[in-house]
Amino acid sequence: MTDTVIMPADTAKTLTDIDPHLDLEAEIERLRREKNAIILAHYYQDGEIQDLADFVGDSLDLSRKAAATDADMIVFSGVRFMAEVAKILSPQKTVVIPDADAGCSLEDSCQAEAFKAWRDAHPDHISLTYINCSAEVKALSDVIVTSSSAEHIINNLPKDQPILFAPDRHLGAYLQRKTGREMVLWPGTCIVHEQFSAREITRLKSQHPGALVAAHPECPESIIEVSDHVGSTSQILSFVHDNPATEFIVATEQHIIHQMEKASPDKTFYAAPGADGGCSCSSCPYMALNTMEKIYLAMLNEAPAITMPEDLRVRALKPLERMLELAPASSPSKSAA
Repeated sequence: MTDTVIMPADTAKTLTDIDPHLDLEAEIERLRREKNAIILAHYYQDGEIQDLADFVGDSLDLSRKAAATDADMIVFSGVRFMAEVAKILSPQKTVVIPDADAGCSLEDSCQAEAFKAWRDAHPDHISLTYINCSAEVKALSDVIVTSSSAEHIINNLPKDQPILFAPDRHLGAYLQRKTGREMVLWPGTCIVHEQFSAREITRLKSQHPGALVAAHPECPESIIEVSDHVGSTSQILSFVHDNPATEFIVATEQHIIHQMEKASPDKTFYAAPGADGGCSCSSCPYMALNTMEKIYLAMLNEAPAITMPEDLRVRALKPLERMLELAPASSPSKSAA
């Protein structure tokens, strides 16, 4: 397995070196100017980090926006595979992440060696791989897909073309139902979307009968069945903003609600509960590793930083480029905006 993270040097500043009276926002702004850096924040980041960022959005959209800038440094506040995509698209830029341990359960479930063996066992299949995977798995794939582009791409494959889909089995099953195509599914899941409870969502909806349920397709089928809208993070944001309803139950990582409240302050949003009726399950523990202090240190130390051999980067780029060729013109995955 290729380690794509360069850790800070032994002499680097650490959390214990930070003056508790330091104005972190001012220092981050100073470093942003000094190092010609841009800060990217995924929708699942804490609201404080989202408000600090130059761009907030989905992982691929953020990386494409960063590639279009003249920045020398990309600070990606998200998870590791997202920062890898930024490096794949911007090899000349320094890409740093606040916490090297900010991983992803989908990426962890699909290691390159096992994925290659799976592919080798299905030589006639085309491999459609969700972007939530490592650079090594991307390099072994035919086409990378996002939750917003996957259905269109599947529908435009030859009807007799057998398909492998990895690593999210719930997204894969959702796409099977939507397209009518049989696919061999990798058994991975997202630890956030896996924990939502259809029973508790229905109970919450009974308390707020006017509320509509918006869910990400990484959710299990039982959640999809009780939802009024299913879509990617950007599609969910558009739905709750454009729909005349004033209450929504949101079945994806809860920090996206920060953007919803900013765009529609007159509406009310509820994080979808887990089986215990609570909402703690809707917070991603990997995303939560990123903090303002760690953003400051990553910029100061220029590490943890993403690196990868050029041959790996080029191989991982090809299935990303293939997706952009096949995605619909209106897809967020296609847009450079």
